[in-house]
Amino acid sequence: MKKFYGQECYIQSVGVKNDMEIDGFAVTVCQEIGVELSRHRSRSFDEMQDWGDDLSSFDLVLALSPASQRRALELTRLFHLTVEYWPILDPTGLGEGRESRLESYRQTRNQIVSRLTERWGPAREISE
Repeated sequence: MKKFYGQECYIQSVGVKNDMEIDGFAVTVCQEIGVELSRHRSRSFDEMQDWGDDLSSFDLVLALSPASQRRALELTRLFHLTVEYWPILDPTGLGEGRESRLESYRQTRNQIVSRLTERWGPAREISE
């Protein structure tokens, strides 16, 4: 999102649970399109709130799994914000061997990029 749309909005990446380290396959396929994830750390909804981000200050939550959709709806039931569920392929555990796994991750990456451009239009020219 930041790569394609810059600082037009405040964005946080959150999961149902905290894995801290980003999957190496995700890092690799995102580097292919110029998205740097190697220093990115994931955090849970609970950690996000503990670290000072109040869910009520957001306008939209994009859930990429049924579990994250359920958790987002639970946490935001008292707030006026939208929770959208995007059914995105979970590539973890798919494929035999490195190239096959990378291809699964590319499919997931491409699904996310496609959904972003459907929702917000073509990527903007962002100077880094």
